[in-house]
Amino acid sequence: MKNVLILFFCCFCFTVKSFSQASYDTTFYTTYYGQKLTLFKLAPKIKNGIIFLGDSITDIGEWSEIFKNKNVKNRGISSDNTFGVLARLDEIISSKPAKIFIMIGINDISKSTPDSVIINNYKKIVTALKTGTPKTKIIVQSILPTNNNFTEFKGHQNKTAHILFVNKALQDYSVARHLVYVDLYDSFLDDEKKLDKKYTNDGLHINGYGFMRWKEILVKQGLMK
Repeated sequence: MKNVLILFFCCFCFTVKSFSQASYDTTFYTTYYGQKLTLFKLAPKIKNGIIFLGDSITDIGEWSEIFKNKNVKNRGISSDNTFGVLARLDEIISSKPAKIFIMIGINDISKSTPDSVIINNYKKIVTALKTGTPKTKIIVQSILPTNNNFTEFKGHQNKTAHILFVNKALQDYSVARHLVYVDLYDSFLDDEKKLDKKYTNDGLHINGYGFMRWKEILVKQGLMK
């Protein structure tokens, strides 16, 4: 009887652990992710490049044109999350960039990934970058606000508390690790504390005016020219 109870307890613990591990979505791979990643890996490497790393918000930006600098490379992938970035860091590290601007996390939040998991993944990203390319300057950028007056991306809306929590944690972590933190969030808000509709047409992604605002902030802080 004692052995049966021990076996039952072990099975119960394993079930709880398995349930806990599967309680949030860790997937990231899409056909688009595969297409972009193969392109990134095969593209010619440049010395002292500047990389913008992130999801669709980064992906949309024509960064080399925005900054009139052919050494600025776009490493955004639409729908990507912190798990996807972790899985493709080898390509980033191999190029040994001078700077990396990171914005990632809104897609994790949209899938209800726990804030603690997002932050821990971010720490893993930074640790891998610092280990693999220690001379690279890492710039952590806050997640942008959203605007729930738009309904196209319902899963990303009404998550303001999570965005603010993650942003504050990233800011604190950046200070502790001597990283540069850029608060983009506040600069994109309207009077209702939502993503200003002059910067978006879907409540999640930004338009040309949004990218020019982004550029203005980075230039003003001396991070780009």
